[in-house]
Amino acid sequence: MTINPGWPVGVALVVLLAVALAAHRVSGYGLERPSLVAAVRAVAQLGVAAMLITAVIENLWLSVLLVLAMFSMGVATTTRRVEAPAAWAPAAASMAAGILPVLVVVLGTGTIPLKGIALIPVAGIIVGNAMTAHTLVGRRAFAALREEHAQYEALLSLGLLPDQAITEIIHRRAPEALLPGLDQVKTTGVVTLPGAFIGVMLGGGSPVQAATAQVLVLFGIMAAQTVTVGVAERLIAARRLVTPDLRTALVD
Repeated sequence: MTINPGWPVGVALVVLLAVALAAHRVSGYGLERPSLVAAVRAVAQLGVAAMLITAVIENLWLSVLLVLAMFSMGVATTTRRVEAPAAWAPAAASMAAGILPVLVVVLGTGTIPLKGIALIPVAGIIVGNAMTAHTLVGRRAFAALREEHAQYEALLSLGLLPDQAITEIIHRRAPEALLPGLDQVKTTGVVTLPGAFIGVMLGGGSPVQAATAQVLVLFGIMAAQTVTVGVAERLIAARRLVTPDLRTALVD
């Protein structure tokens, strides 16, 4: 089964976008314009991605470069979302710490072949989910540090070092960044049939092959997100991964 570009797809896309925009208007969320911009960007970016993948997929090194470009875009996106664009290096370190072990395992065990056609989609999924986890832990941790600044100063007055005081505040918030991923794993096959499963099925694979691919992806996501969040938490505590206002506020 394949879904080919054509007027039926175009009609479906227009109607679905109209439903989303109408729902925003009726609900009063005020996100009609951002949703429209996001939709246009998605179509344009996926079109460009399709052309790039088609051009590089047969060449391993070009495929690796494409994955690195995806990773760089992920780092830029998450640092912008947490309002810490200058902290791109520690953000990249956090994400890389989660992504690289997963890719080493799936490639090293021969689970997926070292070819562009396998590397690009798997790496893309892992990078995207590591980015999401990084964004969530950053936003929750930074909000907590702003809201509980008085507690931070109180902890310092009790003799704790800055990194210990920061950890005391953010550690209980960090697991919240992992809950969406855990819920996805727990409900897969019961509530949802995620992308890897559907992709294999649409590509002509058997249900067993689709389930195997999806489990591999889900376990990889769990590993990548957990390591990413753990490393990010430590870099936040060390005040290397913080927003400009918190860098000033979190003094010794």
